[in-house]
Amino acid sequence: MKTIQELISNIPQAKIQGNANLVIKKLCFDSRHIGGSTLFFAIKGTSVDGHSYIQDVIEKGAIAIVCEVLPSELNSKVTYISVENSTAAMGLMAAAFYNYPSQKMKLTAVTGTNGKTTVATLLHNLFRSFGHNVGLLSTVQNQINETVIPSTHTTPDSIKINELLSEMLEQGCEYCFMEASSHAIDQNRIKGLHFAGIIFTNITHDHLDYHLTFDNYIKAKKKLFDEVNEDAYALTNKDDKNGMVMLQNTKASRYTYSLKSMADFKAKIVESDFNGMLLNINEQEAWFRLVGNFNAYNLAAVYGAAFLLGKERDEIITHLSNISAVKGRFEYYRSNNGVIGIVDYAHTPDALKNVLSTINELRTRNEELITIVGCGGNRDAAKRPVMADVACELSTKVVFTSDNPRNEEPEAILDDMQKGVKPLHFKKTLRISDRKEAIKTAVSIAKKGDIILIAGKGHENYQEVKGVKHHFDDKEVLLEMFDLFNVGM
Repeated sequence: MKTIQELISNIPQAKIQGNANLVIKKLCFDSRHIGGSTLFFAIKGTSVDGHSYIQDVIEKGAIAIVCEVLPSELNSKVTYISVENSTAAMGLMAAAFYNYPSQKMKLTAVTGTNGKTTVATLLHNLFRSFGHNVGLLSTVQNQINETVIPSTHTTPDSIKINELLSEMLEQGCEYCFMEASSHAIDQNRIKGLHFAGIIFTNITHDHLDYHLTFDNYIKAKKKLFDEVNEDAYALTNKDDKNGMVMLQNTKASRYTYSLKSMADFKAKIVESDFNGMLLNINEQEAWFRLVGNFNAYNLAAVYGAAFLLGKERDEIITHLSNISAVKGRFEYYRSNNGVIGIVDYAHTPDALKNVLSTINELRTRNEELITIVGCGGNRDAAKRPVMADVACELSTKVVFTSDNPRNEEPEAILDDMQKGVKPLHFKKTLRISDRKEAIKTAVSIAKKGDIILIAGKGHENYQEVKGVKHHFDDKEVLLEMFDLFNVGM
């Protein structure tokens, strides 16, 4: 519990009308979850404006309102705090409400289009293997040591983040690793957090439905680097064409990792197969259980971050080489008759290209590479034909199917995807909107040695249709079909 005065101590521009000594027991920005002694944040969202719910939340028990525009009529029993930006104020006040938990641990944020989940999760698992108590905030799940807390967003809201960080502290966590999505950075969900370090993986075509332009998308990522504290480290992918842009104007100590050029942390793939790769990092060689060029970058980033957090090089290599791949990221299965199935979260053109390129580097070319891919509904539609084109260019057969159609018609999404299919690739494509049927078809036509990539959903165990989440797990369906066609594990 905090008084209003304590909560706004680090927001000098806040203007108070009412009693600043009221004790606040709960912070909330959702009018459906108001209780007694609650402070409500009126936030202007993309579809809903929280200012229109101010009278409603007061009737439900809110005693303080943070808003950008004061209501025309003020309630004498309520304290109003006017601020320039409600989401930024919420981040700062949430940090104060939970006694600034991020300042009492080493918090590292990972941002980029691809690789965020893998890097954050590998770091969590690595530091757990060192014997530390560690927290994780990721797309797949939030975690406090080994306790899993379901995740609904890549980055939670700022109130939830600080609540989780506070719980982590109570359970002795010294470190926390989190994904920082461009949406979260732009919407100030990480405002008020104190970072020990930040990592940039890469940036490619994604989320333009939200950011509108690629330049805006870059600026959202760069905002994390521009606003980070000076006692942090900033680690960037030197090989990404926007990697060094991230370091411009940052106050943090600057470091780089690379596969192609000189860097503070330099990695090189010596050899690889479907089971892993021999990787040289800063002149140290070890066999790692991850596969592909993109994972070599992820491992270099993890190695660099661990070193910058004070771990010894030999210790990092020894522990990191024993860590398995992240759930839903290049998960590899082989049937009894030699059909290979790979489940991967790749849902952007670049991620799909990376996974397919890795498979093509490892396969003999005497077998078929069958890719099952779709695109999410109510998301960046411009990438749909690009995804289809990438799949066709790098596969011998392609099955277009439904991903999470959300509130769009699956067939309309597939229409968009097929616009990217060049005439010479028409014969190699199939269109099956039912995802289970698509996987069944791919397995039924696969022969010994053939490779099936099921892309787009990875770790997800649901399919969202018309606002309802139905259970669906690509791995489960793949193994079911292996069994059905007598090619089981």
